[in-house]
Amino acid sequence: MSISLRQQEKNVLYNIMEERHSVKHYESNYKISKAELEEMLTAAITAPSAWNLQHWRFLVIEDQKKQEELLPIAYYQQQIVDASAVVAVLGDLEANKEAEGVYQEAVKKGFMSEEIKNTLVDQINGAYKRGGSFARDAAFLNASLAAMQFMLAAKSKGYDTCPIGGFKQQEFINKFHVPDRFTPIMLITVGKAAKDAYPSSRKALDKVVTYNSFQR
Repeated sequence: MSISLRQQEKNVLYNIMEERHSVKHYESNYKISKAELEEMLTAAITAPSAWNLQHWRFLVIEDQKKQEELLPIAYYQQQIVDASAVVAVLGDLEANKEAEGVYQEAVKKGFMSEEIKNTLVDQINGAYKRGGSFARDAAFLNASLAAMQFMLAAKSKGYDTCPIGGFKQQEFINKFHVPDRFTPIMLITVGKAAKDAYPSSRKALDKVVTYNSFQR
């Protein structure tokens, strides 16, 4: 690949990141096909994850009646029913249970030995057995990586999104029968914007970046 082509691809990526904003007003009659939704979700699941456990799960709510059921749970935010779909991002609280399958596949493909696989699986199970907030923190951190990739993938296809953290989590779990193993991280509305996002600004880089240590 030539340097100029690489630079062009880099510019496209940067433009997508710069153009992505949280849109709250959608064309209510616009529908995104299942094929397109799955293209975006396929991009989302290429995100990195600790130990490659892939802590994310997605509940795609694209049935209008289900979106209406979600509306009061999300404090009657109109975007919930106007968006083409709402993607609920869930985090796996028992992601260690995936380790055996993930690494056995790696052994099968010759990426690692059985001995290394067993060592890694033991390490992962040991980390999860420590308890505390480890499993929940890992679920939130890793699922959020996939959530961001979904939003960027949507923007690259000409759609807009809005991540929502304000919703009644327990009611959501009950209404949509979320298994105990998974915890809701966020809702993401996705659709065709009917109105531009509200203007926003970002802090200057020197306000958010520190090099090497906070101690001077």
